[in-house]
Parts: sequence; structure tokens; C-alpha cells
Amino acid sequence: MKRLSGVVLASLLLTACSKEEPAPEPIRPVLFIEVKPQAQESLGRFAGNIAARYESTLGFRVSGRIAQRNVDVGAQVKKGDMLAELDPTDQQNQVRSTQGDLARVEAQLINAQANARRQQELFDRGVGAQAALDVAVTDLKTSQSSYDQAKAAVQQAKDQLSYSELRADHDAVVTEWKVEAGQVVSAGEQVVTLARPDIKEAVIDLPSQLGDQLPGDVVFTVASQLEPQINTTATIRELEPQAESSTRTRRARLTLADTPAAFRLGTAISVTLSSTVKPRIEVPATAVQEVDGKTQIWIIDMQNQTVSPRAVTVVSRSNGSVVLADGVNNGDRVVTAGVNSLKPGQKIKVDKESPR
Repeated sequence: MKRLSGVVLASLLLTACSKEEPAPEPIRPVLFIEVKPQAQESLGRFAGNIAARYESTLGFRVSGRIAQRNVDVGAQVKKGDMLAELDPTDQQNQVRSTQGDLARVEAQLINAQANARRQQELFDRGVGAQAALDVAVTDLKTSQSSYDQAKAAVQQAKDQLSYSELRADHDAVVTEWKVEAGQVVSAGEQVVTLARPDIKEAVIDLPSQLGDQLPGDVVFTVASQLEPQINTTATIRELEPQAESSTRTRRARLTLADTPAAFRLGTAISVTLSSTVKPRIEVPATAVQEVDGKTQIWIIDMQNQTVSPRAVTVVSRSNGSVVLADGVNNGDRVVTAGVNSLKPGQKIKVDKESPR
């Protein structure tokens, strides 16, 4: 009986001890980010391309049928290189016609010169009349004028013949043909576009509203879409004053600070716009918790592997992120998931840093 009582007493003591020592709280794994102040505000990212700053569209100065195109799109040409030719038959016939007229009036001029000399000699010997001399001098002047006019017509016809050849007026790259061989074109009609490859710029289309509100300190970062590590900065050179009616965008042309070799004409680029702002902290919206009307986040003590709440002030919320004005410092580790199940001083296991 005494032995049974001892067993019961020991059992009661063990039960009491088990109630006084509760099981330790589980260590909770958490995701976190290391916060860093941001001094740049992103205004958007836009696609564009590299273009030549200077382009010229050439055309023939006379009408005619295109006999041949001598170069293709993408070809590099030098000043004076032949680009295209018209059928020169009409111009050649015009040259022959004016040369015939010149020969005729030249013969008339020679006869007028001879007659004027004869009349002058007769008049000097006293056997010629003044009236006959005056007529001969007048005929000579008329013939001289006709000769000068015919000579100018020949030169003009030769110029028209030379205009049937379209030549490059500067070193350039052919970027576009607007006509095909065999097509009939009129004088001044656009035929080919040439771009000077020595000076390049970035071209993008901006929403009309953004174009009106660009800050003065906006920074354009231009990067190749295929090789983003190749990039440079740029400044705006020209912004079209009116928006395109169908897209409501305004074309912007940017002057590049540097021109990497990979920035060839037509290269697809990505342009990021940003401006300088007062340094601020941005965290995911999941890191922020509302408790008793106050906003707080959870800061990780990396040395003790614990968490503690900290009050913060929210400036703005957008696109799943929150901008904080105070309450967090550069380098703080902030819990980004599961904040509603945390307690002050709770032991945690740092799993990994959340992707931004």
C-alpha cells in the first residue's frame, strides 16, 4: 500500500512539472530583403531604334523612266557614286536638237560678221552708205544674241542629260528605295533615302502626357535590346510638338553621350527614363502590416535570429510596393512574407532574400 502511494505521488509530480515547462515556439523560416535608399524615380521604359541624325531624300531633277538602280538598301556609298539612272533618250535628243540650232545660228553669225566688215570698209573708202552700215551692224548684234541663246540652250540640254543620273551628294548609307526600275517618275519625286552614318541618335515615341510633363533633370538610359550590358546615357534633342493622331505619342530624338560600335543604324534599343528624387525606401506591400491603426514592418536581428516590429510612415502605394518615409534604415533586413504570424522576439530562420 505504501509502494502504491509512492507511485501515485511520483506521477502527480511529473504531471505538475510538465505543466510548468511549455514546449518552445517553433522557429519560423522567413523571406526578407535588404533595403537600400533609392534616389532615382523610374518614369517608364520605351522601345526605339538607332537612327541617323541627318537623312536626305533624293530625286531626279527631270522626269523619265528609271532604267536601273545601281545600289541596294544597306549599301554604303561615297559622294558622287551613281545611285540610279533614267532612260536618257529624250535628253540626248534634246542635246542633238540644240546643237543643230547652235550650228545654224553660228553660220548666220559668221555671215553677219563678214557683211559688217565689208560695209565698214566701203564706208571708210567713201563709197558705202551709212544706212547700209547701220543695217549690217544691227544684223551682227542680232546674230550674236541668237548665237549666245543657242549656246546656252545646248548647255541647258547637257545639264538635263546629266540630271538623268542620280548621284550621292555625300558619304552615306542607303536606307530606303521608294521606286523600282521601270517606274516612271516626275521631276522632284522622292526616289531614295540616304543616311549619314557618322552621327547617330536614339528615336523613341513617348506618350503625349509624359512628353508634356518631363522633368528638367530627366535621365535617358539607352541600352541594346539584345545586349543590355551595352548602354549609354542620352539627352533629349528634339520632341515633336504635336502628338500623332492614331497613337497619341510624340516622337523624341535623343543625343547619345557615347556611340558604342554595337549601336548600328536600325539597332533595336530600350530607353529607360528616370529623374532624381529625395532618397526613399521602397519595400513590397506584403512587408507592411496594419496593427491597431498603426503601420509597421518586421526587422530581422541577424545576430540573434529574431524579429521585432517597427513603426513606419507610408508615403505612397503602387504596383504591389510601398514607399516609406521613415522607420527603416539603409541595410535593414525586412521580412517580406508571413508578417501576420510573427511575434516580437520570435526566433526565425533566415531562408533567403526575396527577389526584387
